Amino acid sequence: MRSGLLALLLCAVASLAAAEPVGAAKKITIGVLKFGTVSWVLDTIQANELDKAEGIELDIVPLASTQATTVGLQGASVDIVATDWLWVSRERSSGGDFTFSPFTTALGSIMLPPNSPIKTLADLKGKKIGVAGGPLDKSWLLIVAYALRTANLDLRTDTRQEFGAPPLLNERAKQGAIDAVLNFWPYAARLEAEGFTQLIRLEDVVRELGAKGEVAMVGYVFSEAWAKKNLDGIQGFLRAATKADDLLATSDQEWERLKKLMGENDPSFNDATFEALRRHYREGIPERSAAENESDAKVLYQFLRELGGEKLVGAGTELAPGTFWQGGKS
Repeated sequence: MRSGLLALLLCAVASLAAAEPVGAAKKITIGVLKFGTVSWVLDTIQANELDKAEGIELDIVPLASTQATTVGLQGASVDIVATDWLWVSRERSSGGDFTFSPFTTALGSIMLPPNSPIKTLADLKGKKIGVAGGPLDKSWLLIVAYALRTANLDLRTDTRQEFGAPPLLNERAKQGAIDAVLNFWPYAARLEAEGFTQLIRLEDVVRELGAKGEVAMVGYVFSEAWAKKNLDGIQGFLRAATKADDLLATSDQEWERLKKLMGENDPSFNDATFEALRRHYREGIPERSAAENESDAKVLYQFLRELGGEKLVGAGTELAPGTFWQGGKS
């Protein structure tokens, strides 16, 4: 009898030792690209102790590629990553439970070198265009849909494409090896700082395709089951991220603090690059609700499904229910 009581007592002591101390901050592990723009938000959160104010502690895991972040999320080695709602919808259509909260509406642009003779989309006919990513990149397919609708131009057959990594395409554009480049917004901003001009922004393309406003394509992605078990933690993180964005929208001093981080691994970084990146980041801070974003995402999904097929969207025929996180209501 006494040995049984002793065993119970030892188990109770072990449980108390292993339990999280009362009032301890909830640790949230976030997998991010080492030089990605999400790092700017996370740095702002930590520098201003916005995480502590929400009772959370951020454990930031730098990763080498977007694929590495999603693999980490699928393997539960990280709690949150940044990726697009198309990936989330595809995963949910296959039985996954990931969900999405908007991070940025900034997308990208077709950029032209200084003194380019190209003035309209129709002028791209017969030209060589660099495209960040591959033939199934969502930005490319949305531009294809836009050109078909507005200019009766099929960019897939009426232009020559060079698909590649964003930094490589920027270099190719500066060398004059391609006539135009469709690149993600941080790389388009860098070209802008070197005298390139926009032919068209993806943010304008989505409106022409039926979106009622600017759509957040990239967001914070996490398991719905994890979020419901850690509701205070995820809500605290999203509030902290919003407060960080509020600071970045208004405080030039905050950006000066970030300047060194922004220029890491970028030997060409200068004041013009800094200004372009800051301006485009601020323009991309989401201002619409998750429900408004979701409504527009459903419209864009159909264009992506039509042009990209099952290889892009998976087996789903529409945006999977629950793709957009509704604060615990989904």
